[in-house]
Amino acid sequence: MENTHEVNDQRNSDELLQLVSFNIGDEEFGVDILKVQEINRMLTITRVPNAPEYVEGVINLRGKVIPVVNLRKRFGLPPKEADKNTRIIVIELNGKTVGFVVDSVREVLRIPKSVTEPPPALATRINAEYITAVGKLDDRLLTLLDMEKVLSN
Repeated sequence: MENTHEVNDQRNSDELLQLVSFNIGDEEFGVDILKVQEINRMLTITRVPNAPEYVEGVINLRGKVIPVVNLRKRFGLPPKEADKNTRIIVIELNGKTVGFVVDSVREVLRIPKSVTEPPPALATRINAEYITAVGKLDDRLLTLLDMEKVLSN
């Protein structure tokens, strides 16, 4: 029995997920590092009339105007003032560049796909459709987000 488990681990460990992990409140999330263009300190955000409530506005990033989504608002969490740890993660989604405000960026992780599993029902305050998987790390859980779904209405 142990041998089978070892073989499975060996086969699955070939596929490593490379993620940028970040915090919103006391929960930790991850997104595919290949979609992340850059991570910035908080920038001046210009409000946009009639934008959805979770869209903070737009920023000027080296001459390119990109929309910024506040993930706290998107997930229905209480607002928090930006501080020295607040970051904007700039992500490329379907040819569009979008910034996401997060409480803090934690680290770049490489985890075997074998330590992830489908999200358990009702396990998080975040809408389950935004979650692709939950990664079980040694001392914590990492919620992997589908940023395309986070953006869709």
